[in-house]
Amino acid sequence: MKMICKKMEHDPPTSSYELAFEAATSRSPNLALAKSLLEKAHQNGDPRASYALATWYLYGHGGCSIDLPQAIEMLKIAAEADIASAHFDLAVSYETGNGIRKSVRAAYRHFLAAALNGDNDSYAEVGRCLYHGIGVARDRKSAEIWFRRADALGVNVR
Repeated sequence: MKMICKKMEHDPPTSSYELAFEAATSRSPNLALAKSLLEKAHQNGDPRASYALATWYLYGHGGCSIDLPQAIEMLKIAAEADIASAHFDLAVSYETGNGIRKSVRAAYRHFLAAALNGDNDSYAEVGRCLYHGIGVARDRKSAEIWFRRADALGVNVR
């Protein structure tokens, strides 16, 4: 804890995210400090912090109560920065209508963006959407291409 406080005195504000990660994952985690540092990093425009806080609000972690509107707002910020996991979580929210108006088209677009930004599970989700015509015209040939890629990445496709 003393080490984290000492680093805060010398490091620039952009390192708040790294300090938050350290506070949350140390041997004796300090989630209150981690949340405070994540909020600071989010306010300074670090989309990684926006994504981390979004997941805390989405699932009620880190001492945060579930706050779906706040989670969705932060997921959108992180997705704008092309954080693959943010696109994936936003896609799931759009597909299920969890915290946001249901839109299978938006879900497909975010699954696609997540895959193109390196989220392996999203390859299977894009394939599923194409195969069943969820948010996009049904295209089983293209779906098979996405399924094969997901399989090659070790994702359980079916």
